[in-house]
Amino acid sequence: MTSPPTRSPRPSLRRRLLLLLLVPMGVLLVLDALLSYGVALTYSNRVHDQDLREDTQSLAMMVGNLQPGDELSPQARFLLEYDPDGRSYFSVRSRLHGLLAGNGTLPQPTQMPPIDARPILYDTRLAKRPLRAAAMQIEATREPGDSLVVSFAETLHDRHEQARDILLMATVMQTLLIVCVLSVVWFGVGRGLRVLEPLTARLAARSHELSPIDAADVPAEIQPLTRTIDALFGRLRNMLALHDRFIADAAHQLRTPLTGLSLHVEHALAESRPEAVNEALQHIQQLTRRAARTSAQLLALTRAQAPSLDTGESRLLDLARLVPDTVAQRVHEAIRAGVDLGYEGAPGTWPIIGDAASLGDLLDNLIDNAMRYAGRGSVVTVKLGGHADGSCCLSVEDNGPGVPAELLPRLSERFFRAAGNNEEGSGLGLAIVQRIAERHQARLTCSLIAPHGLRVEVCFPPLDAPRPPSSGDQDRHDDSA
Repeated sequence: MTSPPTRSPRPSLRRRLLLLLLVPMGVLLVLDALLSYGVALTYSNRVHDQDLREDTQSLAMMVGNLQPGDELSPQARFLLEYDPDGRSYFSVRSRLHGLLAGNGTLPQPTQMPPIDARPILYDTRLAKRPLRAAAMQIEATREPGDSLVVSFAETLHDRHEQARDILLMATVMQTLLIVCVLSVVWFGVGRGLRVLEPLTARLAARSHELSPIDAADVPAEIQPLTRTIDALFGRLRNMLALHDRFIADAAHQLRTPLTGLSLHVEHALAESRPEAVNEALQHIQQLTRRAARTSAQLLALTRAQAPSLDTGESRLLDLARLVPDTVAQRVHEAIRAGVDLGYEGAPGTWPIIGDAASLGDLLDNLIDNAMRYAGRGSVVTVKLGGHADGSCCLSVEDNGPGVPAELLPRLSERFFRAAGNNEEGSGLGLAIVQRIAERHQARLTCSLIAPHGLRVEVCFPPLDAPRPPSSGDQDRHDDSA
């Protein structure tokens, strides 16, 4: 029987802050210990060097009249024998008679100091033991013309031991200080995190509310988090508004064809004559097509209105290849509808950054709108060209009845259809085109053609133009606010 997997502990902000402080403080403690030891050793050397000079001067005063075979005075012997560990060494040398006294053969300094000058300090070794020594030269009192070199040395043990004692005291104090600091930080972080409690309480008290949570009492350090949450709430509000709008639009647009379907089905069931049943089935077929087209248009509008997310679908496209291919796919449908559908394109390539599927929906809706409202026997022309500023323009022209000039600004509104037009439609074609154009930072314009007809033009910005956030996203945010 396998044991359940252990769950990793939940990350703690307080513990993370403490670790982030503990590691640098540990490094600083080690560096400070090294620095403290260096300073303590320097101080200890300075004190011991001063004592070494004074001891050498005292010894020189006591042995100034020493001759070969003489014994040291009791004062000099006491000075030399105070160290029971044997870590001190001395020698008294006569320039004429050699070594007069000493407890070891001390190496002499490389440069002899002048007579009665201050003792000089130098480093030397005796039996592989490092020593610190002081030496001075005095004039012999009993024998004129002779001089004595008095040397006094000691091992480095006392110096290092004193430096270690100082380091130990400093390290203990600094460690206690760091522990106190970390305790204060632990307590302070806990107290500081309490400022999040009002925000937590507000979020816990919500049920389905998606209003912004950023307020004046939110600390500046977590404002990026609250703003990110507010942006997420905004996208959710837009998606919910889009969902509600789709349901309302579907209910509004499908109610009529579904009601008609129900009536014609009842009529077909009530009639026994074949011609009446056949007529009802024809009406049912027309209404079914209308409902299917309306559903497809509603789905296309919903996709066009959805927030513009960076999904990697946008890429470099050549409209000089995309547009003719799309027009060619509609030629057979145009022939059946009795419409002369053609294409006129300027030579060269017309590159843009966009989504091929969305641009296909845009052109399909432009062609469908022109063919549907221009009517049988009309001419519909798809044109592709550019302007002097480098923008690429796609237009669809027809020689149909057109619309009154005052209605041109309203053609891209949802469910808007010009009065007096008997052609069935959902009024969503140009609304879909408008939304797709906005997502590509393109500009949609509608204009009349003399003597009659309508031109719908979509102009895409040049490739090197800056691409600001889609205005369609801003409109959707304003509509759902």
